[in-house]
Amino acid sequence: MAETLKKGSRVTGAAREKLAADLKKKYEAGQSIRSLAEETGRSYGFVHRMLSESDVTLRGRGGATRGKKAAPTP
Repeated sequence: MAETLKKGSRVTGAAREKLAADLKKKYEAGQSIRSLAEETGRSYGFVHRMLSESDVTLRGRGGATRGKKAAPTP
């Protein structure tokens, strides 16, 4: 479902279920919430909420961590 939804339009019923299933499938395949939001024309919060409602286990944040640095390998 690469179609862009009208920004701010309500998504209900079967269309919402289809969108939720599509978002879940793409997220579980490795796509980010931000890229899904851009692809669908919806906000980050909307996509996050749809995934949460679909009982998706959300990944942790990426990027650098502040833990101990790994010892250099010789």
